[in-house]
Amino acid sequence: MSKHLTIGELAQAAEVPTSTLRYYERIDLVRPSGRTDGNYRYYGEDALEQLRFIRSAQGIGFRLEDVQTLIDLRDGSTTPCREVQELIQERLADAATRMKDLRRIQRVLRSSLEVCRKAERSGRCEVLNSLTTKASQRRKKKS
Repeated sequence: MSKHLTIGELAQAAEVPTSTLRYYERIDLVRPSGRTDGNYRYYGEDALEQLRFIRSAQGIGFRLEDVQTLIDLRDGSTTPCREVQELIQERLADAATRMKDLRRIQRVLRSSLEVCRKAERSGRCEVLNSLTTKASQRRKKKS
């Protein structure tokens, strides 16, 4: 790999869309090493490592705000274990909440499938009727 990567080359090497890379740059997670004479951004190996760090952190459940904190902690002069533990605890709590929500959704979908299968012979889908009724009720409440 060359010392200077274009945005496209960096995105390809990190397996992210260029739009993602531009977004990360806008929120100051990744910085170009400089600009060419033609005013194109170029990036070094450090940007590729930074992208890999970001994607790894996201892959285990950290949000972009968390990633910025982790980068700041990683690049700081103190041992950040306590702060990292707090972030992990927050993400664990979020994961537990999402899992609870997903279990509820799973129950509703199973129930809906059962209702749909029972009403199939009637030629009218009870799930669609129910969703239409609920949507209509919400619209009336907002009026």
